[in-house]
Amino acid sequence: MEKVSTFPSSALQLLPPGFKFHPSDEELIVHYLRNKVISHPLPAQLITEIDLYKYNPWELPNNALFGEDEWYFFSPRDRKYPNGVRPNRAAASGYWKAASSDKPILTSRGLKRIGVKKALVFYTGRAPK
Repeated sequence: MEKVSTFPSSALQLLPPGFKFHPSDEELIVHYLRNKVISHPLPAQLITEIDLYKYNPWELPNNALFGEDEWYFFSPRDRKYPNGVRPNRAAASGYWKAASSDKPILTSRGLKRIGVKKALVFYTGRAPK
């Protein structure tokens, strides 16, 4: 699988010492995801686009543009069946499974739900029938 990079490595040297990329859930949705969906420029090119479900978890850090303990990716939503709603989460040597119920992401004032956060767990082998 090939790493898609839109952030030149020389640009990492322009970041100030101690720079950390730890956006809140609301910031990720409002400033990055929404802008990507409507084809507006992103505030910074620190998030790469990969098909997340095609990778094993230990391969993800090598595909990230930035980060040490946390990595951020844009990933297309793949469907298990062409006309269905179930996601296809099969990876190279296992599968990703939702670990708990979705957690709502609210605006900073808590007035409006702007997204959901889903926790995934990786299991090796084939998914049970």
